[in-house]
Amino acid sequence: MAFEELKQRQAAMWSAGPFENVANEIAALHEHLVRVLDPQPGEQWLDVGTGTGAVALRAARAGADVTGSDLSPGLIETAKQLAAQENLSITFEVGDAEQLSHGDAAFDVVSSSVGASFAPDHRAVARELARVTKPGGRLGLIGWEPGGGISEFFGMMGRFQPPPPEGVGAMLDWGREDYVRELLGSDFDLTFEHATDPQVGQSGEQIWQIYVTSFGPVKTLYGSLDDERKEELHRSYVDFYEEHRRDGSIAAPREYMLTLGRRK
Repeated sequence: MAFEELKQRQAAMWSAGPFENVANEIAALHEHLVRVLDPQPGEQWLDVGTGTGAVALRAARAGADVTGSDLSPGLIETAKQLAAQENLSITFEVGDAEQLSHGDAAFDVVSSSVGASFAPDHRAVARELARVTKPGGRLGLIGWEPGGGISEFFGMMGRFQPPPPEGVGAMLDWGREDYVRELLGSDFDLTFEHATDPQVGQSGEQIWQIYVTSFGPVKTLYGSLDDERKEELHRSYVDFYEEHRRDGSIAAPREYMLTLGRRK
C-alpha cells in the first residue's frame, strides 16, 4: 500500500520546527538505545528515522561508521550541521524507512529511536530493517507503549487531528511485544525491555512552549486551526501536563519499549 502523499506531508511537517530542542526532551531514550546496542569502532551502523541525529551522533562518538536516514530534508540538514560542529564524519541522507536505499546485509547495527514507528506501512519497514541487517547483526528499536500516560496524551491530541488515511499503521503498535514479534520474529531473535521516561518541566505552559515552537507536528497542527480551536488545543495541552504536577513540578509518565534483535 502506497502512502506517498501522506509521507510528503510528514516530511514537511517534521521540518517545520527545530526538532533538536525536542530531541533533548527524549535524550534518555537515545542513551538507552545506544548503550544496549554497544557501538564498536568500525561497525557499519544505520540509524533509521534519525531526526536531527541524536542516536547517530552518539554511535559515531563511540567510533561506529554511521549513516543516518530520515524522510525530512530539514531535519537532515540540521543533523549535518550538528555533526560538523563536533567534527564527526557521519553520512546523513534523506530516505524512506519503507524503501531504504542500501544493499542487502549492509549493516552490522540498525537502530531507530521512535522515528521508524511513524512510517505508515509497518510491514514494509519490518522487511527493510531485516533486509539491510547482516546475519548476526544487531537491531534496536524504541517505540512508545500503548496504555498509560503516552496513550492519554495521544488521545488528547487526537481530538484536534483529522483521522489518518485508511490502512495507516498505528504508531503505538511498535510498543507491543506481540505485534513486533509478528513483524520481526521470523528474521530476528528478539528480546524486549520496558522503561519509563517522564516528560518533566516546571509547568504545563513551559512544556507547551517547547513543543509548539520546536516540534513540527504540534507546530503544524496548531497553525492549521482557527483561533478558537488554537486556544482549545493550548489549554488542553497545558491542562494535561498540569494534571501530572507533583511537588511543584511536572513529571508526566511516558512508557516505552526497547526491542533488541539478533539477525538470524
